[in-house]
Amino acid sequence: MIITDTHTHLYSEAFEDDRDAMIKRAIDAGITRFFIPAIDSQYTESMLQLEKSYPDNVFLMTGLHPTHVKDNYKEELQHVEDLLDKRSFYAIGEIGIDLYWDTSTLEIQKIAFKHQIQLAKQHGLPIVIHCRDAFDAVFEVLESEKGENLFGIFHCFTGSLEQAHKAISYNMKLGIGGVSTFKNGKIDQFLNKIDLNHLVLETDAPYLAPVPYRGKRNESLYIIKVIEKLSEIYGTSQKTIADITTQNSKVIFGI
Repeated sequence: MIITDTHTHLYSEAFEDDRDAMIKRAIDAGITRFFIPAIDSQYTESMLQLEKSYPDNVFLMTGLHPTHVKDNYKEELQHVEDLLDKRSFYAIGEIGIDLYWDTSTLEIQKIAFKHQIQLAKQHGLPIVIHCRDAFDAVFEVLESEKGENLFGIFHCFTGSLEQAHKAISYNMKLGIGGVSTFKNGKIDQFLNKIDLNHLVLETDAPYLAPVPYRGKRNESLYIIKVIEKLSEIYGTSQKTIADITTQNSKVIFGI
């Protein structure tokens, strides 16, 4: 079976000492497709190097992460536009709104989010949404941009069943990762009410490691624990979970 990690920061400094070994562990376990979200311009070069090292396995996004929307956000958005003019990417992400760390930047976060959605539409690309403590604000922007050419992934979905249906109504797949294994994660209580065709798998490595690794560095190999949990929730085989979610990722990313 082919397993797809739709959201993993393989270029992170957390993997500096064992990056190749960590990626090999994942590939040996059948996790052969890694979609790499951007943060800001300082990571661009390391992302490009990663793609060069693993051309058959690594697929890059470009974008400005909401927690990195600062006073220089216009320059950062220009960097994203320049990259899109130079080469192809598989998504604009991760983008969105984060009100956990800083609420004072809400207005410029909204501007950056909306601008990048419009870039995605211009280039026929999906978006990958980061949403933390910001469902209302994210949905407000999505409502203003909704249409057939708006589609993508609601990364690290942690909302309610009602919010899940609302995200799906905007042509979003739900990114399901380690939170599904947490005792207080809550989404495990209603996921089986959502068709598997609406889900993709992710780790968000090095963050949000699943049980039994919670609190430790996450890595793409641990997506196996997410598959085990979803197999339990949906009462179906791990192969079925892997096959359906990989096919869903192909629908979104076009590869």
